[in-house]
Amino acid sequence: MKLPLQITWRNLDQSDAIEASIREHAEKLDQFCDHIMSCRVVVEVPHGHHHKGKLYHIGVDITVPGTEIVVKRDPAKHSAHEDIYVSIRDSFEAAKRQLQDYVRKQRGDVKTHAQYD
Repeated sequence: MKLPLQITWRNLDQSDAIEASIREHAEKLDQFCDHIMSCRVVVEVPHGHHHKGKLYHIGVDITVPGTEIVVKRDPAKHSAHEDIYVSIRDSFEAAKRQLQDYVRKQRGDVKTHAQYD
């Protein structure tokens, strides 16, 4: 990555183990695209009372030439996101898929449909 990884913590204390996991996942994104200019990650525990454990929000915002890839997942739909490491994995998997789509479009591997007037 050309610019350093930025991690923002909301409503929870910074953790070296969680940060290491995020950095590991972010570094793997370079395998799919070497034009990543920045990567910002937000780790958040929303306020409120839940019947189950805490649900974690992991937002990933990747800047590449010409566009920005944003991943925001609703953990309320995924009970597995009570585990922060699962939430991190799923968010970065979604980011990886969007990044792969971006690279395919840049290479011209994606077919475009002709538009008729």
